[in-house]
Parts: sequence; C-alpha cells; structure tokens
Amino acid sequence: MKKITIALMCMIMATGAAMAQKQFTFGPKVGFDLTNYWGENVEHGMKPSYQAGLFFEYRFTNRFSIAPEVVFAAQGGKYDTRANILGADVEVKETDNVNYINVPVMLKYYVIPQLSVDFGPQVGFNVYSKNTIEAKVNKEGGKITTDMKDFTKTVDFGLGLGFTYNIAEDVFVQGRYTMGLTDVFDNIKGKNGNIQVAIGYRF
Repeated sequence: MKKITIALMCMIMATGAAMAQKQFTFGPKVGFDLTNYWGENVEHGMKPSYQAGLFFEYRFTNRFSIAPEVVFAAQGGKYDTRANILGADVEVKETDNVNYINVPVMLKYYVIPQLSVDFGPQVGFNVYSKNTIEAKVNKEGGKITTDMKDFTKTVDFGLGLGFTYNIAEDVFVQGRYTMGLTDVFDNIKGKNGNIQVAIGYRF
C-alpha cells in the first residue's frame, strides 16, 4: 500500500509539472523587419532591419493565452532620390536609424492548436536615434550623420496584429504588423510602422 501511495504521489506531481510546463513557456525569438513611417507628408520608404529578444506565454485555456515580449528592434525609414540637375547626376540617400526596446503584450486566440491570432498593445523605449544623409554628385560626395536623440520622443505606443504558427512542438514562426500611435519626433507628423517575420523557440 505504501508503494502504491508513493507511486500515485509521483504520478500526481509529474502530471502537475507537465500541466505547469504546458501553461507557461518562454524563449528567444529573432526576426526580419521592414520598417517605415506613416502619417501626413511622410515620404520615407521601407528599411530592412531586424529584431531580437525574449517572449513569455501563459495559457489560460486551450484557446486563450497572453504573451508579453521584451524585444530590441532596429526601426526607422529610408528615402532615396536621384535626379539630373544642370547636367549633373545627383543622388541622395537618407536613412533614419531609430532603435527601441519594445514591450508588446499580445493576447492570443488559438484557432487550431498550431495557429493563433495575436493582438495587443506595445510600448517602446527609444535607445538610439540618428539620421544619415549621403549625397553624391557624379558619383562623388560624402555623408553626414546627425544625432536626433534630443528630437525623438522617448516613449512610443502602438498596436500589433498578427499570427503565430507552431511548425514543431518547440519551434514557431510569427508574422505581425505593428502600427505606431504616437509621432516619432517632436515636430514631425510621422508614426512608426513595422512588418515583422520572426522565428522562436519554446522552453
């Protein structure tokens, strides 16, 4: 009887541990981003970039979970123009590198066990903000980099919408668009836009 009791206790403890592991997962994620600005008179195009960080997920039920993240994201935008002025070939490339520590909190609804629809708010904290202009006339020229930290808002708010697909038990891919709700700079009407494709691993 004593052996049976011990065996049952071990089974209960193992089951509880398995349920806890199923309810709470965490791990790293990395991804490729296309970032830009949107708003009034914004002409910047998409800038290829990246993100990397950690996610945490807690499953309330088989259908619903909450997943906060802490992610470093290199954002910004770029604008290229080329023209012939008075017989000279003029090329101008402008790039904004505006980087954030982003904290999205995604609410996830599992349509099927492998696929969830994700939606939630995001707050970002600016850690780096510079503008680089490279100008060439007949393929000769130079570039100037300007620190924009004093003109960039410290906090950025946004909303994210996307999906997560589990390609294996511990590996997933994500697609998401995050739309900024606040202007990036003090005196310019432009908000962040970010298309993200990421891969992550669950522990």
